[in-house]
Amino acid sequence: MTDYTLEQESPSSDAKGKAAWDAVVSLTLGVFGLVTAEFLPASLLTPISADLGISSGTAGQTVTVTAVVAAFAGPGIVIATRSLNRRWTLFGLTALLIISSALAAIANGLPLLLLSRVLLGIGLGGFWAMSGALAMRLVPMDLLPRAMAIIFTGVSVATVTAAPLGAYIGSTLGWRAAFALAAAVGVLALLAQAVTVPSLPPAGHAGLGTLAAVLKRPKIRIGLFATLFIVAGHFAGFTYIRPYLEGIPRLDVEMISLVLLAFGIGGFFGNIVGGMITERSATLGVVFASSLIAVAAVILATLGASGMASAAAVALWGFAFGALPVSIQSYITRAAPDEAESAGALLLTTFQIAISSGAVLGGVLIDLQGPIGVMSFLGVASLLGASVMVARGGRQVQLSQG
Repeated sequence: MTDYTLEQESPSSDAKGKAAWDAVVSLTLGVFGLVTAEFLPASLLTPISADLGISSGTAGQTVTVTAVVAAFAGPGIVIATRSLNRRWTLFGLTALLIISSALAAIANGLPLLLLSRVLLGIGLGGFWAMSGALAMRLVPMDLLPRAMAIIFTGVSVATVTAAPLGAYIGSTLGWRAAFALAAAVGVLALLAQAVTVPSLPPAGHAGLGTLAAVLKRPKIRIGLFATLFIVAGHFAGFTYIRPYLEGIPRLDVEMISLVLLAFGIGGFFGNIVGGMITERSATLGVVFASSLIAVAAVILATLGASGMASAAAVALWGFAFGALPVSIQSYITRAAPDEAESAGALLLTTFQIAISSGAVLGGVLIDLQGPIGVMSFLGVASLLGASVMVARGGRQVQLSQG
């Protein structure tokens, strides 16, 4: 039987037994601003397209640009800033949130709007690649899951509030005001980070060779394979959740909105529970999250014609997926504590590949087999991810220090 308690490697930490929780909270504020800015265009496409004289489809590509840039920016930022104090690197990433949001607020055409989204993608990708390493240096290793859960709370809150808040501000003050507010959040985050984040001299040996060396570690490959399966399954299903809810339980628009709100609220609480489980074992946290996603998928594939069953399953799905990021981030960071930034960059890139491939596979499946086929794929992919972690994820490996 796999021992899920064998993964508590204890590398040196800048925290030296004392947790800098105020600095962790400042990171949470920063990620809240970044994710809010990332998702704002989704609720503002109509006024943006009307004001700038572009189609809604073209305006929608501002979201795509940010995601694509973030996938490449993560490893790029880690390597390019490897000789800089991580405190100043963090300030730079938060400054990109402020600059990008300000540019979006004053954009008079598509080129300037796209430039703002590219800058946001760089800030977003750099932050995600470094978040685990930053948290590891702010708190002792045994408190890393709790720190990551606090940071990911910013993601959960932004995911739930960005769209409705953006829509409200856009309808009352105009879409530019929504981006101005995101810039203001960035200013607050930067001030908080300047006050709370200590000096963090560069650590590790980030470079292409280091990325390749970290990728050779068995636990890193296991974590990335599991991520690829689970996240691809999730985004295959979630990308087409509305067609499913419209076609299988036949919910109206108001009910679909409530169900999606339940997904977001479930994710908020799942993040908290995932952090608690991950404090005992990051492997167990990943298995817990992916197994619950599979259970939700089975319900959606077999009992989804019932509105109550499908709503409950989507809420369970949100809860389970909310527990995944903190678990897998902690797992990857613990698997390479000596090169946590490089490991984080690999995880970020894997996430983005999984998101893109999942959306493509979901599109193929919904055309060939309908919404039930998509949810079945979600279940199979999640079970594959859980199986990889159960079979290999809990095994201890010798850390390479090269």
